[in-house]
Amino acid sequence: MASRGSHGYERVDRVSRLLQEVVAWELERIGDIDDRVALLTITDVRVRPDLRSALVFFASLSEEAQLALDEHRIELQAAIARQVRIKRTPQLQFVVDDVLASSEEIEAVLRRHDQHLG
Repeated sequence: MASRGSHGYERVDRVSRLLQEVVAWELERIGDIDDRVALLTITDVRVRPDLRSALVFFASLSEEAQLALDEHRIELQAAIARQVRIKRTPQLQFVVDDVLASSEEIEAVLRRHDQHLG
């Protein structure tokens, strides 16, 4: 039998995955009319355990794309409210996935190191 605490985390994980699907689908639709979000790639969504907010992580995020996301935030949250059965709709925040950026920097350093050895 799962403990009460782990059940909550499973729910948060399920909600995170659902939000990622909904936001990705909606951004694809919005991208048809707003080029600034057309090529964005969502790498992860992390919902807070209280479901009040969610971080949406992107592979990269230009200033233009950030502005577009901020402009479309209410529309995205409304889509979540329509498509996901949860008590409250999390407020979305959009950020760059630092893990992805860090791994790209490490790969660049390793390539430079390999070039010096070869």
